[in-house]
Order: sequence, then C-alpha cells, then structure tokens
Amino acid sequence: MRYQKGDRIRHPTMEDWGLGEVLEDSTAKTVRVFFVGAGEKTLALAYVEPIKVVPEEAAHPVLDNLKLKKTSSGIRYQSLPESIAYFLEQFPEGFYGERFERHERDYKVQANEQAKKLLSEPEIRSFIDAEDYKEVARRALKVMNATNLMFPNEKMALKDGLEDEAATRGFAIALLNVLYGDAGMEERLMGFARVLEELDAAKWTTLTYFPFIVNPTEFMFVKPTITQHAAELCGFEINYRPQLNWLTYKQVLNLSKYLKAELAELNPRDMIDVQSFMWCIAPGKYHSASD
Repeated sequence: MRYQKGDRIRHPTMEDWGLGEVLEDSTAKTVRVFFVGAGEKTLALAYVEPIKVVPEEAAHPVLDNLKLKKTSSGIRYQSLPESIAYFLEQFPEGFYGERFERHERDYKVQANEQAKKLLSEPEIRSFIDAEDYKEVARRALKVMNATNLMFPNEKMALKDGLEDEAATRGFAIALLNVLYGDAGMEERLMGFARVLEELDAAKWTTLTYFPFIVNPTEFMFVKPTITQHAAELCGFEINYRPQLNWLTYKQVLNLSKYLKAELAELNPRDMIDVQSFMWCIAPGKYHSASD
C-alpha cells in the first residue's frame, strides 16, 4: 500500500503510539510518520502496514496544528505521557499536592482574588464615569505587582507609560474593554495591544496578564520563551511572533485547551494549573524553591 503526505494512520500493533500523520509520500520500502504518542518514526513497509484512518476519525489537536520545523532552542518533541511523568517527578501529588500549591498556585490565586476586587467591572466603570482614570491605573499596577510573572523591566515600562495622565484614560477604557467588553476577544485584545504600543509597553506578558489573572478559567498568560518551549515539546504550532497579534494568542489558547483536556486525569482546575504545567515541563526552565 502507498501512503501520501497528510494521510492519517495508526500502527497495527503499537496502540500507545496513537494517531499518526504521514510526513512525506512513502517510498516502496518505507514511510515516515509522526505519531502523537511516539513522535517521528520511519516504518519498514515490508514488516508493517499502517492502517489508514477515515476522515471522520482523523482529527487531533496536535496533528491539526503540527509543528516539526527545527528551531534554535533544539527542543525535541516529547509525548504528553512523558511530559506528565516529568511533571509528576517534581510534584508527585499533582495539582492538589501541598508542594504544588505552595510553589505554583497559591500566590496566583491570591492575585486573582485581589484582581477580582480591585478590577471588577463595577469598580472600573465607576472610576471611568468619575473620570478618575489614574485610580484605574493605580489598581492595575498593584495587581501587576502582586506576582513575579512579569519581569521588572516589563512592569517598569507600563508604570512609566502611565505617568502621563492623558495616557491613563486610554488605558483605563481599553482595560475595561479587554476584561468585560461585549465585542469578540480578538477585537478587545488587539484594542488593548494598540494602547500598550502607545505606552511603549507592548509585551506579550503585559497584554495577557490582566485577562489571565482576572479570569483564569478562560485565558492564558503568555511568557514568550516558556510558551514557545512548551509548544515545541507538544509539537503544536502557535505561529509565534514577537509583535502582538491575534493568531498567536488564539493558537496559545488552543494549545492550552488541548492540554487541559488531555490532563483530565490530573483534574486541572483552570489555566493557572495549565500555565504552571507548561512552565514546569519546559526543559531547564523550572527551578522550584527548596522544600
């Protein structure tokens, strides 16, 4: 049997390899395949005949967004079971263990609780109605400083941009819209991005911090290097660009939703848990405090 690039297949005996995609047209002797559970394999057709999968059974979030291009990081694909095993080496009790709570979750939950009070929709609207835009900015900076998720220079860039009182009006309105607006998330996020560009504070961390910390059930925080490394480990194309754009963020959300679904046995509560998982599996990046 011949196989064409893009065909979805399964190995007839290696069930744990899961769904695969043919990476290039097969030769008479071999076929090169990427399997979700095993990575890239070259199969000898004299010994194995992969089973083609019908289109209605061929969808998979990783294969539908597959990234195998070499990157400067040198990170190789790692199956999700391998990533989970690595995560559990660090946190044997998973997301609900005392060690995970102490190192990864508690401070983010505390920041979320603070954000829901200081940056609630009624609070922001009341200050905007009173034209007290400076108070909205002050509260946003306080919420930003509640965690170490952003680098000091990123925090300082936003703080410096908001020293101009005229700039605080645009920031306050854009913050209200990105958090609580009626428009689609693309319009809201990119509206906030344009304001951050005017403030000379247009970083992925600054753009995504407030939606994430206010509503971690829906939105993900983007720490560029960590997010890229986690995506590369998963073989998941996020179309990363340093410039703020909707396509990259949409793909980060898709990756996050995929991971949350696949981590079901560990029962992640929200994107706080998923973001911590992404951080912890990125090679050489996680350094927990000593116990």
